[in-house]
Parts: sequence; C-alpha cells; structure tokens
Amino acid sequence: MAKGSIDLRGVRVNNLRIEELSIPRRELVVLTGLSGSGKSSLAFETLYAEGQRRYVQSMTAYARQFLGRMPKPDADYIGGIPPSIVIEQRVSNRNPRSTVGTSSEVYEYLRLLFARVGKIISPVSGQEVRCHTVDDVVRFLDHHEGERAMVLAPLNPGGGRVGLDLLEDLSSEGYSRVYVEGELMQIDDEDVREAVCRMQSPVYLLVDRFVASSEASGQMRASDSVEAAFRRGEGACRIMLMPKEGEPSPHDFSVRLELDGLTFQRPNPNLFSFNNAMGACPVCEGYGMAVGIDEDLVIPDKNRSVYDDAVACWRGGSMRQVRDEFIEEASQVGFPIHRPYFELTDKQRAMLWDGVGRAEGINAFFEALKRQNYKVQNRVMLSRYTGKTLCPTCHGHRLRDEALWVKVAGYSISEMVDMPLHRLRTCLDGLELDPHDMAIARRLLQELRTRLATLTDVGLGYLTLNRLSNTLSGGETQRINLATSLGSSLVGSLYILDEPSVGLHPQDTQRLVAVLEQLRDKGNTVLVVEHDEDVMRAADTIIDMGPGAGRNGGQVMYVGPLDGVSAKPESLTGAYLSGRERIPLPPARRPGQGELRVGGVVVNNLKGVDVRIPLGALTVVTGVSGSGKSSLVNVGVRQAVESLLQEADPSNPNFREVSLRGPSLFDMELMDQNPLSRSTRSTPVTYIGSFDRVRNIFAAEEASKRLNLEANAFSFNSSVGACPECSGAGRVVVEMQFMADIEVPCEACHGTRYRPQVLEAHHRGKTIHDVLQLTVDEAADFFRGTEGNEATHLVEELEVLREVGLGYVQLGQSTSTLSGGEAQRLKLASYLLKPRSEERIFFIFDEPTTGLHIHDIRRLLHAFSRLVELGHTIVVIEHNVELMRQADWMIDMGPGAGEYGGQVVFMGTPEELARCEQSATAEYLRGRL
Repeated sequence: MAKGSIDLRGVRVNNLRIEELSIPRRELVVLTGLSGSGKSSLAFETLYAEGQRRYVQSMTAYARQFLGRMPKPDADYIGGIPPSIVIEQRVSNRNPRSTVGTSSEVYEYLRLLFARVGKIISPVSGQEVRCHTVDDVVRFLDHHEGERAMVLAPLNPGGGRVGLDLLEDLSSEGYSRVYVEGELMQIDDEDVREAVCRMQSPVYLLVDRFVASSEASGQMRASDSVEAAFRRGEGACRIMLMPKEGEPSPHDFSVRLELDGLTFQRPNPNLFSFNNAMGACPVCEGYGMAVGIDEDLVIPDKNRSVYDDAVACWRGGSMRQVRDEFIEEASQVGFPIHRPYFELTDKQRAMLWDGVGRAEGINAFFEALKRQNYKVQNRVMLSRYTGKTLCPTCHGHRLRDEALWVKVAGYSISEMVDMPLHRLRTCLDGLELDPHDMAIARRLLQELRTRLATLTDVGLGYLTLNRLSNTLSGGETQRINLATSLGSSLVGSLYILDEPSVGLHPQDTQRLVAVLEQLRDKGNTVLVVEHDEDVMRAADTIIDMGPGAGRNGGQVMYVGPLDGVSAKPESLTGAYLSGRERIPLPPARRPGQGELRVGGVVVNNLKGVDVRIPLGALTVVTGVSGSGKSSLVNVGVRQAVESLLQEADPSNPNFREVSLRGPSLFDMELMDQNPLSRSTRSTPVTYIGSFDRVRNIFAAEEASKRLNLEANAFSFNSSVGACPECSGAGRVVVEMQFMADIEVPCEACHGTRYRPQVLEAHHRGKTIHDVLQLTVDEAADFFRGTEGNEATHLVEELEVLREVGLGYVQLGQSTSTLSGGEAQRLKLASYLLKPRSEERIFFIFDEPTTGLHIHDIRRLLHAFSRLVELGHTIVVIEHNVELMRQADWMIDMGPGAGEYGGQVVFMGTPEELARCEQSATAEYLRGRL
C-alpha cells in the first residue's frame, strides 16, 4: 500500500514562507531548527490546526458545537492530512483527584481486574469470603461420603406471637423437628415454643438428614434439601456432620457474602473508584488528605531521634514527662530511641504514633488534648500542630476499607498503586491465577502489561499510580499521554509531539525512540519537534527549518534522511551533526570563590544526602529520571539558601545543616520556564527597561517637540499617547454572545496602539509603531546609526538580547506569546544588564536547554559564562551532554530511579565523572571531553 504524503503549498502562518513541502505519511518525522525558525508554526498552527479542523468539520453541526474551533491556517493548499492529535508538555490537569493511574487509564483496568477476579479476605480471620451455591454444598457433602449429616435452616422467628405463627406454618408444611442447643426437638414441644417466644437460643429447622452419598440419587436428594434450606433460612444453611464418635461439627454456608459476623459487599468496579461514593473513603471523600495533626509540624527535623527531641510537642516543661515515659517504655521493647526519624521503618513509626506497651504515642497525646480542649493552652497547642495531612481513616489510600479487603494474588489495590510502575509490571507479569480466573482476566492483564511496559519504556518506571497528576513535570505528563495514545490503538492518525525527550536521561532516550517507532508501525504518522541527536538519528525523515530565526527563518532548508542534512552547507543542524561546528570546551574548570554545603537533605526519595556547591561557578546536577535531582535542588538546596538569606533558624524538615564559606549571597533566583506575564502589554523591551530609551530618542526629535510630544506620549500604556478606543492594546474584543469572543484589530488605530498625532513623529524615517515591529537584530542595526548616549546604551542592551538568542524577537511582541525557553532567556538577559556589583546571586535553572537547538545552547552557555564572570553562582538540572561538558562542577544522582535512587553517586569535575564506573551518566560523557 502506498504511503502517500501530506502536501503543503504557499504556507504563510506567522513567519513561515513555505512554497512547497511534502511530508511522508506513516513515518517517524523529526522537525528541527533554531528557536524561532518556525517549527511550532508548522507543527501546531498549520498541521495540527488543519487536521483537527477538517476532522471536526466532518461531524454533524450538533457535535461541532461541543468541540473547540481551530482557525484555518493561511495556506494556498494543504492536502492528504489525516486527523491530528497533539501531545504537548503542558501540565493541564490541575484536578486534585487526577493521578498517574487515572490519566494513563491503567487504574481503570486495575479496577476491572479486582472487580472480576478479586477475592474478599475477612479482616478478622484472614479467610476468603465466598457466597455459596447449592452445588458448593453438595460438593462439600461428597467429600464426607458415608457420614451422617443434617441439613439445617436457621430461623429468625421474631419472638412472641409472630414466632409461634411461624412454627405453626412450618408444621403445616410438613416439617416436624427443630435443632435447639445441640438437641433435636419436636416442633410442637413446649420448650421449643418457649425458646422461640423468648428468643434465648438460635433455632434451626431440620430440613433433612441422611448419609452423604455420591450416587446420583443421593446427590439429587441433597440438592433438593439444601435448596429448601437456603429458601427457609433466607440465604443461609448449616450442615451438621454427625460422626459416630466425637462431637457434631457445624459447617455454615450462605448465598450472601458473610463471615466472622461481618457482611461484605460484592466487588464491582465502582467499589475501587475514589471518584465514586461507593468506593471513596467516607472521611476524606476520596482526596486522601484531611485536616488533622500534621507530621511535618510535629516532627520538623527528621534528622533527629526521639531521644534528641524529634517530637516538637514533647519538648520542655511538663510535656517532657510524656517524652521520658515513652523513651523508658519504648527502649524496653526494642524501639530505636537514638535512630533518626527518617531512618525508622513504617512499623517503628507506627509505634511512635500509636503507642508502645503502656506508653502513649503521639496520636493518644493529641486525643487527650482534644478531650480537654476547654483549656486555652490545649487549644493553642492543637492549632499549632494542625494542618493538611494524610487522612487518618484511609491513610492516603482514598478508598473505604471494604475495597481494601478485596485481594488479587494476595495484593490489595492500594498495595498495587503504591508500587513503582516497574515493580508493578513485574508483579503482574508473574501473577498466578486459577484457570477459571485466568480465563476472565487474560484480556485485562494483557492491557495492563502493555500499558505498564510502555510507561516504563518511556522512562517513567519510578512513578507510582497514585502520584498526583498536578505534581508531574511537563515532560512526564507528555510521556504519560504518549503511552496512553499507544494503548488506544489508533491507526492512520497524525501524532505531533513537542520534545518528548525533555526530562529524559540519555540512557532512557533509546526506549523512548522504540515507543515512537511502535506508534509509527501501527500505521500512524509521527511528527516530533526535537533537538536530541539520538531521536534525530532514529528518524525516517528530517525536516530542517531555517536558515535563521524570526523573519530570517520560516523556510524549509532540507527534507530527507539524516545523512543528507549534514551535506547542506547552509544548515546549522547539519553543521553540528557533521562536526563542522562544535561548542568548544572551556579553557579551564573554575574552582569557585567559596563553597555552599548542605547536609542531611531528606526530600522524597533522598535519604540524608550531603552536597557541596562551589560559589562563582557553574554546577550541573545530572542523573537518570526520578533519581532525586529536582528534590535535591528545587527543595533541599533552595530552602537551604533561603534560610541563609533570611538569617533564619537553620532547622528545617528537609535538611540537617547548611553552611557558607566565602562571599555572602545577596539573593536567589529560580529561573523556570513559566510565562513572564499574561498581560499583552508586556514586551521584551519593556521587560528589560529599554523602552524608556526608545521613547526618549523619539521625544528628542524636532517633530516631537513641534507637536509637544514628551517621552510619555510614546508609551502605549499612557493615556497621553495611547489610542483612546483600544487603550493602547491595538485590538478590541467583540462579544459574540453564544459563541467564543473574538479579537479584531482596532478600527481607530488599525492595530498601531497610538493616537494619530504620535505617529506623525519619525526617527530616521520610522514611527514608534514601525520600531516596535523591528526584530532585536534589526533594531540594533537601526539604532547603531543614531548619535547620543541613549542610542549607545540601547544598542548595548539589544546586543545582550541577541547574545542570549533572542535576536529574532520583535521589540513590541507580547511576552505572553514567548515560549518557555524564550521567557527564561529574557529573564537571563535582564540580569546580564544589571551593573556589576558585589551583590552575588544564586541562580537555579531547571532544564534550560528545553526547546533549544544546539546553536541556541551555545548562546545560552555564553550567557552563563557572563553571569559567572560577574560573580554569580549557577546550579543547573540538566540532561544535555553539551551543557555537562561546560560545567565547572558536577553532582550525579542515582544510581537508579525512585526507591533505587536518592543518593549522590559522584561529585567533582566532568573529567572525573567520566572515569566513575558507578555513574550512568559517565558513559555518555566519555569521548565528549
């Protein structure tokens, strides 16, 4: 079957200038190029928009009203495009009920598995709870062939006259005996009548008695008798075996789920859903959290032991007596009173919280305070330690107890969702069920194993199914959506992915490529916007955009196999892949001007790690996905630096100690990729403060003086110069009542934002509106020909924007339209523009190379060097090998992910790391130095 192609002609979306382009279908296509070269415009605003628009148009008018409308891309022709699906990095799900399990659909199949083949286990005796059939009872009697047996039906006579009427009814039906207190008695016996009236003892109706036999006639009789017993006993039946020697032995059977005095609920999928009232914990309603005693408030420093006053509410005064009593009693039963809290096992923590021996635990202590809350001091103490904590009833499992009594192969559903995905995959692969249950569960297990295999293959094996979706990174969210898409078995679709390798260690990239190839092999077209070399080398087709960015981009430089792009002299991608261009190594590793030490970091999977970070240097933190990098830097190190800056008490639940040797720090900045502003009035030149210089240059013109236009008249945020109709926005919103509101250019100023008289002033032939339409590169060249200090300083500031790779951005472009990487580099530029001083800043970057071409990374590294030269300290969480090569100091986390990580595998220079045999990062660094 011919693959066909997606054909485009005359595409003019944003900066695109594509005359003709054919994209092969049913292939893995990688779209690469410089930042701002038009990759997103082609992938999302052209291909996805048109594919989605046509798919929606194929539906009925009724269905279309419930779906979002995509604008028609500005193109002469787009043909052969299949329905499109985009998998972005955006963490769009803020629902506190959404988890990895629900968003990946694994939990839905797990619920079905437990509902279909789960066994109810009594929490009292640990025995399986079953509802019996007549055949079950007959088979039981077969195992006791030759023994005398009585078939009894328990009666619920109700006492008094009602009970006597029941006896008369039974007698009229032909029943003559009952079993009371171990004896058979006539139904009209006076003692029986008295027992029924007073309801002092259980009364059983004798339905039949016989010698158990496996012959057909014997089984027929037994079957009829048992059926009658179930009917008379309202679903219950007792078989009393009467041995020749010894006491009679009763055996109870029920068509209801009953055992140990408890009645159980028949499993169904809703019982295992925390989003359904049938399954949700009645206290926290399925959230897993409730208002109660907060563990972090009670034990603020988890590096302390109970003996060293880890329990804050037992410190000092009369409360110390509670601590001493606990220590005295606990030490006698083997509780480790000198062990740090974070090292205690779950069982030992339960002893501390629930009590041990005669000593009361933390929970009993607070219960006593609640009973005496009429005392002011008790109410104050309770409020001091109350916060949002794990639900005391379900302990964070979100489900009611009845759901946790159902088990598959000995595991409850809460135990399975608490397992890391790689361990859950192993557990389900080795699951042993009886032939009947296996026949029911085979399809469910196949779906579960396939989805878990995909999730682990894309590097998410360290996650658990109960991890909240709103705590995931953008890369993790995208890879979960990718795994879900693979499980949906769609064919003939166009999948568009935005840098799926983000957040992945190089060792995980090959498994990601295998997943992308599976998606392609199902008959889909997979278009990936990507800069990772391993992903590019796996592609069937490369599309390289360029040659530059912004107005200098938007063209297709190359389409074809990877080998061909290296031969293109005008392609920057080809230049770096072929080795013609390289980012040079630094001449030497900077030793730093001091050192930050953070000890005993205890966050998530980190177990008391110690790290050293040189000041006035570039430190790169690496490690496989889930090894603890973000926990170490974004929580441990960040909070340690904050405590130094605030000169606060260094005690913190997330680290033991922090010390600084060398020059003091003035501030700390977490440089993430979040949008700078949602306001359309913020622009790159207003953000860095350069717009004041532009306005001053225009105000100095003779035309401006003649029109009495001062500097504030050239601001679209000022009522003096802004268009009165749109208030300087350049666009107005038209309300469409029952449809989504639309924005159109302002008719008064035609989108220029200014009053007509402001646009009469020109500088070297351009109005203020014309200047705002210039890119940074064009503006720097334009103002280089202007005399005066303002113009000189303005050009210097624009050159800094150019250095960080933002030369293609327009001066008047809204910062809300910038990508995450562009926003991060604009923040970086604002710090490079600050005058040199002794105020040293501690910068934290989380994967700053996201969305960057290798040529853009080169510019980013230059900006990093500038910051370090100014005396600042940079700590970067990163997987990119090019950035690792430039580091002065490296911290490698691992050795594995999740519970297998959380340790510092190595600290030192890149050259030393390359020789470390225990590091998963080392093999990717060797040969690159």
